[in-house]
Amino acid sequence: MAERENTDPQKMEKIVSLCKSKGFIYQSAELYGGLNGCWDYGPLGAELKRNLKDYWWRKNVQERDDILGMDGSILTHHAVLTASGHVGGFSDPMCDCLLSKARLRADQIDPQSGTAYHYTGASHAESGFSVEKPFSVLIDPTANQNENNARKVAKQYYAQFLNGQDVPAKKLELAGESTTEEVDTTKYNPENGSLLTEAREFNLMFQTKMGASSDDNDPNAVAYLRPETAQTIFVQYKNVLDSSRVKLPFGIAQIGKAFRNEINPRNFTFRSREFEQMEIEFFCRPEDGLRLTEEWLETRLSFYEEIGVPREKLHVLDVPDGERAHYSAKTYDIEYEFPFGIQELEGVAYRGAYDLTKHQEHSGKNIEYFDEETKERFIPHVVEPSAGCDRTVLAVLCESYDVEDLTKEGAKKKDERTVMRFKPCIAPIKAAILPLLKNKPELVAKAKEVQHLLQPFMNVFYDETAAIGRRYRRQDEIGTPFCIAIDFETLGEEGPNGEDLTDTVTVRHRDSMEQERIAISDLLPWLLERLR
Repeated sequence: MAERENTDPQKMEKIVSLCKSKGFIYQSAELYGGLNGCWDYGPLGAELKRNLKDYWWRKNVQERDDILGMDGSILTHHAVLTASGHVGGFSDPMCDCLLSKARLRADQIDPQSGTAYHYTGASHAESGFSVEKPFSVLIDPTANQNENNARKVAKQYYAQFLNGQDVPAKKLELAGESTTEEVDTTKYNPENGSLLTEAREFNLMFQTKMGASSDDNDPNAVAYLRPETAQTIFVQYKNVLDSSRVKLPFGIAQIGKAFRNEINPRNFTFRSREFEQMEIEFFCRPEDGLRLTEEWLETRLSFYEEIGVPREKLHVLDVPDGERAHYSAKTYDIEYEFPFGIQELEGVAYRGAYDLTKHQEHSGKNIEYFDEETKERFIPHVVEPSAGCDRTVLAVLCESYDVEDLTKEGAKKKDERTVMRFKPCIAPIKAAILPLLKNKPELVAKAKEVQHLLQPFMNVFYDETAAIGRRYRRQDEIGTPFCIAIDFETLGEEGPNGEDLTDTVTVRHRDSMEQERIAISDLLPWLLERLR
């Protein structure tokens, strides 16, 4: 088992840099200083993300007889989120650092022990400045800290009230110093020891008004940007059931945007305010719920292997009692070894009948399932595999990134290549078309012919500039699995062993860098077989 806090910040910095320079991911509104917690996918990133979503949809909807798809609206009726418990309950307890103004989740502050230095205020005799406000600093004696560290932090805090007076913080005189011994307290910022404010609830949902003339006091005009995709599935469950004539067990799948007003977006795209979910609500009989939860866990683990995230880098957390949502009888978190630590990719939760029961109660509409064979009526139970699309893209980027040392023995200059080892099924560009020389019209014409042959079936890239070796390296860096070189043998020149290679091309494999000759007539089926 890998250490949960084991990190590689240098690798993460290189991945973030590559994402920007090669057109995978940009900071949203970077031109204006950036919009925190929001990201834009560039040309390659958009293709990668679309390929991931298409593959997920194909594996979970198109290749299964028991799952149907839907696409719900982002704007969500306030009654839906009231019934689900989000309105009035979807918030985090937050504390603010009195010194740095950083906002911390109260339930994620680690308990600390040490000596707390308390002050009643500060003053500066020459300027006449004085302030009376209680403040305290926690000092950890095991970290070689003492009263001087506490006084420095306290003076920095009181200096915030100088209101433009040109007085250095270190010149302030502290008042009312006293100490207490604290054990396992969560009242102080672990980063600087500063006192925190009392915890208060912070609403995580984005609220808006609907209607051009909506009154600010009209509750019916209130809507929300959905904080999850699940509720749009639950409120349409009965319509899907009636219109599709499906029988239990069956699922409804959706890929879509969700929005959460995260206090502290962090770790690149991992925790964002706007993100996409790939989610299934799988409806079943109550007695089948726990068994199906186990089955779905294995199905989802296999999916990650298929897209290039090996099982040895995945960890399954069986969420214990007391940490699961109150309605869940079993929840598994599938976690991945990111360069910033082991973090959640997906949850597989057995939600019971909670959601459908709540919507039946609040709407007053009967949404029970009627079993024609047993003549039973009941609210189905639900198993929910819910994956973060952006998190999965990030996991794929982190897992694919590699720097390979190709330096030959005795060489004076180091030779490294950066390569993104995407699985072909989700690689942004499937094949690069490379004529050997751009100043030979017959080579260019044949290369364009190959491009037009493949283009209707996959995303290809045509490149005729620079030496062929440099072009190979450029494609390695963006993860193109196959490079197709059109050379003079393609045009009918005799091969190195005297063979006739007319209308064949050289296919170079990204990972092994090996090359093979493929007939142009066989090229499309050869590629399609390897891109699934």
